[in-house]
Amino acid sequence: MGWNESRVKSVLTNTCPSCHKGKVFKYNTIFNLRKFDKMYERCSECGHKYERETAFFIGAMYASYGITVAISVATFVLTYLIYQETPYWVYMINILIVLIIFAPLSFRLGRLAWINIFTGYDPKAIEKHQQQTNESSTAVPKNRETQINEQE
Repeated sequence: MGWNESRVKSVLTNTCPSCHKGKVFKYNTIFNLRKFDKMYERCSECGHKYERETAFFIGAMYASYGITVAISVATFVLTYLIYQETPYWVYMINILIVLIIFAPLSFRLGRLAWINIFTGYDPKAIEKHQQQTNESSTAVPKNRETQINEQE
């Protein structure tokens, strides 16, 4: 599996897990607290629906928790390497500040990781979506009279 098919690529580049082309989040900024959590409902390229069912992203909290723990451990180690002999409250303050700063990033990465757990890469996803939209646009809807005549 190459980089183009990688789930890691999809998570790090904020792209659709199915086609790796369309964006998942509407805005690229993570530090605008009014916009960082806004997501598209579907992929603009392949039509993949991001929220598979109601409350699907509750599970993303587990992925976000893991990311938060990793950030906390990294902050602890960096604080230790920089200050070495320091009281525990310095560690706690540093970890708290870093976690507040990186909370939007943890939120996004958690959701992207969660989506990628349940959706695999499909190199033909865009083609399939285009075929489905072409078929549905060319299909002529039947009116009620035509349906009744066919039944008789």
